[in-house]
This record gives sequence, C-alpha cells and structure tokens, in this order.
Amino acid sequence: MKFQAPKGVSEYAPPRSNSFAWVRTTLEETISAAGYQLLELPIFEDTDLFGRIGASTDVVSKEMYTFEDRGGRSITLRPEGTVGALRAINEHGLDRGSLPAKVYYCGPFFRAERPQKGRYRQFYSIGIEAIGTHDAALDAEVIAIADAGFKKLGLTKYRLEMTSLGDAESRAAHRVDLVKYIAALTLDEETKERAKLNPLRLFDDKREEVRELMKNAPILLDYLSPESKANFEEVQRHLLAMGISFTINPRMVRGLDYYTGTTFEFVHELLGAQSGIGGGGRYDGLMGEIGGQDITGIGFGIGLDRALLAVEAEELEIPISFASDLFIIPIGEAAKSAALKYAAELRSNGFKVELAFGDRALKTSMKAADKSGARYSLVIGETEISSGVVEVKEMSSGATNSVRLDSLASALR
Repeated sequence: MKFQAPKGVSEYAPPRSNSFAWVRTTLEETISAAGYQLLELPIFEDTDLFGRIGASTDVVSKEMYTFEDRGGRSITLRPEGTVGALRAINEHGLDRGSLPAKVYYCGPFFRAERPQKGRYRQFYSIGIEAIGTHDAALDAEVIAIADAGFKKLGLTKYRLEMTSLGDAESRAAHRVDLVKYIAALTLDEETKERAKLNPLRLFDDKREEVRELMKNAPILLDYLSPESKANFEEVQRHLLAMGISFTINPRMVRGLDYYTGTTFEFVHELLGAQSGIGGGGRYDGLMGEIGGQDITGIGFGIGLDRALLAVEAEELEIPISFASDLFIIPIGEAAKSAALKYAAELRSNGFKVELAFGDRALKTSMKAADKSGARYSLVIGETEISSGVVEVKEMSSGATNSVRLDSLASALR
C-alpha cells in the first residue's frame, strides 16, 4: 500500500522546501531585528484555553482538532498562536518584567477546514505578540514589522487594510444599534444564533445574500469613543510618517473574537479567494480572561504558506538557499575515508560539503556534482592522497587550481 500525506496538509519537499525555508528565515530575521525573542510553544493545549478565541467563530465551533488524551483530558491541536503565547507569557512571568514583553513563535497550526489552495488543515504561521503596553506607536510598529517582512521578500502587490474595533464603551454603544438592525433582517436560524453570540460576525459572512442585507448596517467606526478615535488616528499618523500606505476598511472583522482597537490585514491581489497573507490587532482584556493580569496586547500572524504563494505569484527570484561549496568525489576505499575526514573538517569550518557515494563512475559523479549546484568540486584518489595535492574545479567556468589538501579551507575562502 502506498501512503500519502493526509488531505489538506501543506507539505514541502526539495527543491520547493528551500523556498519555504527562505520565506520563513527572511520573516524571522525581520522580526528578530525588532527585538522579539523566540517562544517555542506546544502544538497542543487544554481545549478550554482555545475557547477564549470566541464561541461565535468558525474556528471554535467547527474547525478545532480536539481529542481526549490517556488521562481523560480534552486536548486540542493549536488552531492559532495568540492564546497559547499569552498562556506561556503568564506562566513564565514574562508579563511581570520589562514591558512590553515581546515574543515570536513559528510552526504548524491546525484547522479542520475545507482544503483549497492557500487554505490547509495543517498550515504554517509566524506570529509576534507585544504584551503590557498600550501605545499607538507600538501598534504602528507591529504593523510596520509585518510590512517590512513582506517588502524584504520582495512583495509589491499587496495592500494593508485597517480599522478600529474600539474599546468596551464603543462596542457597547454600537452593539445596541447593530442588534436592532439585525433583528429586522430575515435570517436563517443558524445565522441568528451566530449573531446573538457576536453580531459583528455577520460582517464577515461570505454569502452574497447576507452581504447584501448587511450593506446598510451601522458601522463601528462611527461609534468610537473619543479616546479610541484619537488612538486610531495616531496609529495612522505614525504609519504615514513611516511611508506605509493603508486603506480604511470599516467592515473588517477578523476571524477571531478577541480583537479590540487597532485591527489590520494584509491582502495580496494575486491570490484569489485566499488573499489574506497576514493580519492581527490589539486584544485588550484577553490576558485577564486566561487567568493572567488584566493587561493589553497586540500582535500579528503571517501565513508562511500564503507568503510563499504570493512570492511565486509575483514570480520573484528566490535565492538558492542550499548550494554546496564543494562536492568531493572519492575514488577507492582509502579515498572514501580521506574524503569523509576532509569533509568533516571543512564543515566544522562553516563550509557546505557533499560527497559522492555508491562507487559510481567518475562521469556519473561529475554529473551529480554539477546538478548539486556546488561551486567547486574535486576528485580524490590514491595519487592525490600520496601527493597531498588535489585539483579543485570551479564548476561555473571549468577552471582548475592545484591545492594542497591541508590548505583546502583557506583555498575555498
């Protein structure tokens, strides 16, 4: 029986895995440059923790992979990173030190969705969280870090959409009028129940008939308290000062219920239905809900799968992330031992070195060296071992140079 990966899993094999690794590393470097430190999180958590995402969301109601472990505990594979990060920040006391506490995480996440291009049941994300400081400048910097990451990848065909979901006062005033508006609509029972849990969720409904019904619904931006309005305007000023353009999308509703205040999404114009490549926002009060201090936070998540699709859609040149410095071809058993020895020494000095295995013919091994993308190659046999000298060939030009075996590292440099 031939096994295959489960349906809906994003899986990367060479050579495309090198492109995926480059996207991940590029974004990780951008995040680290802003002072965010790695938080390595478990892939599963107590199911109750993820309930804080919001009962009205599809993530909680339909998409979580939940199971009972051997101790009878309900466990869920992580569908997103923020609540797990907050749990870890609280557990390890990071919120009781210098604030904001700034962390990032990266890895696989899981949602039982209908698979399609850009939407997977196992997908990869990189995210950041800044905890404990309420400052419009911090909001702007978090957005700018994501924008810088996309620019470093070379992306140009994306846009930043923003809104504010206000504070508790703003949302309470808006909810009164929104609930009245929704009550007058003709909706199916499931949608009505969803609206009872979170009426904002109807703005995110993808059905055209619901979109039509909601086109005249009251907008939260019109209900912002003076403090929320001033904060959102300040975020915009900071972004403009950094040269980051954006569009205000008053109907934006992120897929999770915990967002407050500044909320944003990066949308790529070439990715079709799954066009969101990253997004996030502020989530005041969420830390308190999971048993921590009642402090503020803001963060984002970037989909690595979609970021790679965006890079490919724009046909950007991806640097070759794996190419050997040297390809060694041993001839004979004694040469194999010598080749292994020199390869180990060179690797310890920071070089990427490959060897030919399997006693293949010299011509076949040279073809393998050429295919590997190695910059240089050499053949080592009894003659080279006894003389201590090898001919190092530059693969791009075919030029050769005589090099002493004990000087290989300096010669390669």
